[in-house]
Amino acid sequence: MSETVDGTKLSRRLEDNQAKLAAELGIGTSFDVLWRDLAVGGKDAALVFIDGFANSLVLTPVLARLTAAERPDLSVDAVQKVLRAHLPHVEVDAVTTFEELVAEVLAGPQALLIDGCDQALIIDAREYPVRSPEEPDLERVVRGSRDGFVETLIFNVTLVRRRVRDPRLRVELVTVGRRSRTDVAVLYLQDVVQPSLPREVKQRIQDIAVDGIPMGEKALEEFITRKDKAFWNPFPTVRYTERPDVAAVHLFEGHVVVIVDTSPSAIILPATAFHHLQHAEEFRQDPVVGAYLRWVRLLGQFLAWLLPPLWLAAAIDPHILPEFLEFIGPQEPGRIPIGIQFIFADMGVDLIRLALIHTPDALATALGFIGAILLGDMAARIGLLAPETIIYVALSAVGTFATPSMEFGLSIRLVRLSLIVAVAIFGAWGLLLFPLQLLLLVFMRSFGVPYLYPLIPFKPRELWGVLWRSPVPARKLRPSLLHPQDPDKAPRGEAK
Repeated sequence: MSETVDGTKLSRRLEDNQAKLAAELGIGTSFDVLWRDLAVGGKDAALVFIDGFANSLVLTPVLARLTAAERPDLSVDAVQKVLRAHLPHVEVDAVTTFEELVAEVLAGPQALLIDGCDQALIIDAREYPVRSPEEPDLERVVRGSRDGFVETLIFNVTLVRRRVRDPRLRVELVTVGRRSRTDVAVLYLQDVVQPSLPREVKQRIQDIAVDGIPMGEKALEEFITRKDKAFWNPFPTVRYTERPDVAAVHLFEGHVVVIVDTSPSAIILPATAFHHLQHAEEFRQDPVVGAYLRWVRLLGQFLAWLLPPLWLAAAIDPHILPEFLEFIGPQEPGRIPIGIQFIFADMGVDLIRLALIHTPDALATALGFIGAILLGDMAARIGLLAPETIIYVALSAVGTFATPSMEFGLSIRLVRLSLIVAVAIFGAWGLLLFPLQLLLLVFMRSFGVPYLYPLIPFKPRELWGVLWRSPVPARKLRPSLLHPQDPDKAPRGEAK
């Protein structure tokens, strides 16, 4: 914001305020910034607002009351009289500086200025272009709620409050960006969360020095996680969710949820590697079925990370295999080295995925058919790729897409590709890169929480809860990694 109005008190002369606002907001230049002259109580007044944010259905009766024939006496304390007795609207406040006035108008509310008053009334009769909540594409469930976060902050907070009717739920607002002034909400349960966690989260957000975060939650994440990992580390240290029920579950456990205006997903922190491997579908099924689904998903992670490098190592150095596994290896190696085949095939899957993202729905099926059937089949037929290469790359791709967290799945894809390159260059010795990748995870932290918790440090009871989907009545304690103030989920006074 321009320094010419920062902290400057509003003038009592309406003309002076108009001149300053015209220079700051571009009144008369920007077609959507409007100045509406009025007469309130025999005094000159004006309404300043952004055209696209004004809800005329709400604002029209408010203005009708203010400009009615029965004029109030505004000779003394005009702003307070209008505020208390003549402004029939719920969300109304008063500001005294240009900085506050400009920030409010650009956020959407309307400002009422009255000649002879050094205050402005802020009338929050705004509306945003919004879409209705619908089921998220990335976190679909067979049975369960179908509402998901949208791009409007207040709607997203309301979706969470609908599931957390606790008076101790705190929703603190922080503004980020010198120019964008993006609203960021920090949600936590006051008597559950470790007190230092929301303080640290808010401090990291307040320390962000940038013009704006137009990319929403992802830009915010890169600022607040700089202390937790190097920029080249692909593994995410926060979890994203587009489901309000998932956000509510993590609030009950003692996490902090961060929601950024204009972003249809929330950030959950801290997050470990195992948080990225859980899905709401597991808790929408019976415990045994949910546990089976979790094990299948873990198997998918193994396939996505290690299956192609292991097979490639065995194909390059067959002597490392025992006799009963000697059949492993390409029957028809193809025209190019098998290691390069894996690299090309893996990058080809990513190329098809990117093409599908940018392809209209009406053509997506045809593109998928071309990529998966024609290209893969023809590459095998003419000998460019061995059939085994296509099979193992396809299995690893399925394992990647089975990961609930898209960010974690893409990081697995990158570390797998690095393993393939190492094995292609050094043979079976290239698999030694895998322990180094695990060592990277061992030393990672997410807001002070070990990334492989509860495996490292080893907590057998909580590790069992991660590997096995326990019945909800049996989950009586909150995760100890968060150091919650109230570790017991059972209501006080009830039998545990």
